[in-house]
Amino acid sequence: MKIGIASDHRGYELKEKIIATMTDYDFIDLGTNSGESTDYPDYAFLLGEAIRDKRAEFGIAICGSGIGISIACNKVKGVRCASVKTVDDVVATRQDNNANIIAISEKISLEEAKKMIITLIETKYLNLERHQRRIDKITRYENEH
Repeated sequence: MKIGIASDHRGYELKEKIIATMTDYDFIDLGTNSGESTDYPDYAFLLGEAIRDKRAEFGIAICGSGIGISIACNKVKGVRCASVKTVDDVVATRQDNNANIIAISEKISLEEAKKMIITLIETKYLNLERHQRRIDKITRYENEH
């Protein structure tokens, strides 16, 4: 399983620590590659395209708050990215929304980030009719506009 990971300059250190310590996982590093100031949409789009093109099954997006990069990720067709603050948020968005990217803040601890990533990978979409109906509405809108 491939996991795409991308950040802006504020998320760079956390991204590097995740890749260095979660060696049991196969990460595709989509940048940025330094702490030099950059624009999060550039990396969000690369991550979203990796999900869309099925080069990665899941994605991790990191910026200062996790909010801006999540907005940009969601502009890519087929991406369902949630800005998450807790492991419970990750469980909810996987079970109900079938999220394929989580966006996190560079301010969370490495240990919390690792728990969220493992939860993203291990939590299954519930595939309940009401959840799928809602996802289908989003997909139809995405395809029509």
